[in-house]
Amino acid sequence: MREKDSSLEVLLAEYNCLKSEQAQRIGFRDNLLYVTLGVFGAVVSFAVSDPTHYYALLVIPWVCLILGWTYVVNDEKISSLGRYIRYTLVDKVKEHTGHEDLETLFGWEIAHRSDKHRKRRKIQQLIVDEITFVVSGLIALAAFWYLVANPPIGVIVLFWAELILLVALGVETFIYADLAKGR
Repeated sequence: MREKDSSLEVLLAEYNCLKSEQAQRIGFRDNLLYVTLGVFGAVVSFAVSDPTHYYALLVIPWVCLILGWTYVVNDEKISSLGRYIRYTLVDKVKEHTGHEDLETLFGWEIAHRSDKHRKRRKIQQLIVDEITFVVSGLIALAAFWYLVANPPIGVIVLFWAELILLVALGVETFIYADLAKGR
């Protein structure tokens, strides 16, 4: 029985560490939205302050790509941590305790994914993420294209590369949105 108790303690300590990492990643991920908006404000105010600064608009897609990809990666890790807890850790604890009811064993891990508004909230968050990290970059590219007449060929290549990468980020953001419900 002693070995079973110590194994259960290890599993509960693992749960606490995973929840701590998940909370840190959630805070970091959510702050990326604010950082992104702050950088956008700074770049746009500089870009529109003088027509010779319009090239600064090409910085916004890179901000979108770097911070957006960081956001997606952290969001995926948050979901992976939750999946591991719901599917692997719950089963390990169930083995050690003989507890059969998954709804009460780490219940929050399942309950918060099962409410009737989850899908709507996740779709709304997906829209916000796409607007923040993809659409804003596309708007910056459109503004640049409209405001700068005859950019050099190197800048045109950069423009198209940014466009392609933003579309790829939009697709990846959609793929990793975790719209599933329940366990």
